[in-house]
Amino acid sequence: MAGTGELSRRSLVAAGAFGMAAPAFPIRLARAQAPGRVSDGIVKIGVLTDMNGPYRDFGGPGSVIATRMAVEEFGGTVVGKPIVVIFGDHQNKPDVGSAIAREWFAVNQVDMVIDMPNSAVALAVQQAARDAGRVCINSGASTTDLTGKSCSPTGVHWTSDAYAGAHSTTRAMVERGFKTWFFITVDYTGGYTLEDAALPAITAGGGKLLGRVRHPLNAADFSSYLLSAQASGAQAVALCNGGNDTVNGIKQAAEFGLMKQGQKLVGMFVNITDIYSIGLSTAQGIVFTTGFYWDYDDRTRAFSQEFFRRHGAMPTQYQAGVNSAVRHYLKAITVTGTDEAMSVMAQMRATPVEDFFSRNGHLRADGSMVHDMFLSEAKAPTQSESPWDLQTTLGVIPGDQAFRPLAETGCSLT
Repeated sequence: MAGTGELSRRSLVAAGAFGMAAPAFPIRLARAQAPGRVSDGIVKIGVLTDMNGPYRDFGGPGSVIATRMAVEEFGGTVVGKPIVVIFGDHQNKPDVGSAIAREWFAVNQVDMVIDMPNSAVALAVQQAARDAGRVCINSGASTTDLTGKSCSPTGVHWTSDAYAGAHSTTRAMVERGFKTWFFITVDYTGGYTLEDAALPAITAGGGKLLGRVRHPLNAADFSSYLLSAQASGAQAVALCNGGNDTVNGIKQAAEFGLMKQGQKLVGMFVNITDIYSIGLSTAQGIVFTTGFYWDYDDRTRAFSQEFFRRHGAMPTQYQAGVNSAVRHYLKAITVTGTDEAMSVMAQMRATPVEDFFSRNGHLRADGSMVHDMFLSEAKAPTQSESPWDLQTTLGVIPGDQAFRPLAETGCSLT
């Protein structure tokens, strides 16, 4: 993909520091889990993502670029200290992701880790960050456990989660008359979470789940799953997966004529890069919820056009979320004058999140960054005026409706 050539397939670490004159007032950077130890004088951010697997396009190199853009907005320094960005490939393996994160914290003195597409990896890395007393900001995973039973005082879930993506979409579709459902679900934590979030919206709206099938991660052949969905007669067929699995599912659903035969395809984890790679002739009509669309207003377009110049693709909601989260994190350090995790977290929670990405955003005690979401539909080819003019916003879902109520999270911090 254009603009990502410098990110080597085998690279685990790439760093960049920027020089700038220090401010006139003294700054001390310290960490909570190391009493008496002063920071190394660098604010170090680790982007832990999927560089080569099924989630590369919506995270991956684009998340690294989004992070670097945020750092550049601060001139490469914060409170007179250089900001360094490193990145790693978690390979969609929780043990690999956790090992990289723990080494970053212990050896590389990373202050904050971000992105983590893949729910199992995200949970493992959030625990590693909690143990080390460092900030962990998830953008790309879907599991609500990050802000539920596994919530952390230093953990943040920024962009979206299964409840916002699946529950909100399902509820809106049930309200539009789609009462019977069939789930095609990836067989791991992220997929189960999407199912669990969607099902209550179906039953609460008087609907019914007619069946479900599960498939392995990175499945190539969806024919048997789609035949089961067709045989069920469900009005709505939900893809509870992401990345390449969503792309393959949509492509093969079109080949089977799923929507032409009257069934509605609903994506629980759809990104603009998925629609772009598939093409509107195939993806048209699929409904999904997103936290960001590049062409929503002047602020989204300004960020997205610069991102496109560097990356050769418009940003996904998760890449835009990474940029927004890094900026919010660095603003908190600017105010507090420290990279100590608990101080930074307190300031992040105290500051509203209103930027190109977030509308009416705020960070809750459970770690959820609550903000408005957008119910969207892939356009028909005749409606598109440019290669990335791909979706229509059907409506805005206010944050307090889009995200799980705080009382229902089960987080011990609330």
